[in-house]
Amino acid sequence: MNPVTDLAVLLRTLQPVRNPGTYVYVQAPVPNTLAAGDIVASVREPEGLSLIVEASLAARHGLQPQWHCAWITLHVRSDLQAVGLTAAFATALGEAGISCNVVAGLHHDHIFVPLPQADQAMATLLALQATHAAAAAPVRVGP
Repeated sequence: MNPVTDLAVLLRTLQPVRNPGTYVYVQAPVPNTLAAGDIVASVREPEGLSLIVEASLAARHGLQPQWHCAWITLHVRSDLQAVGLTAAFATALGEAGISCNVVAGLHHDHIFVPLPQADQAMATLLALQATHAAAAAPVRVGP
């Protein structure tokens, strides 16, 4: 499937799915002893390597969690150059009082939300998708 750039198509086909588990933001140990396959995402910063990993993995390695979150993946194949998708779902989540941290992968967008608000975030994203799907549905006229 080719990546999608059309915002209307992206919004009506978001397909948010909550990944099982609890995830945390941590500072990587120095030297980093975590296997690459155990790291959900990483960002190199002047202060060190920030990681998103499963909470249980962080505990096993003695890493101090900075934030517990749920991981939601949008299964629409968004193009990295698509304009407006992040703004649309971040606005919807923000209006619901839910913070989000976004990581764009090559194939999908990944949203990390506060663990206690994970269900509300899923409902918000599904409502956003439904609203745009309904707006795109053809209007039937006549009997």
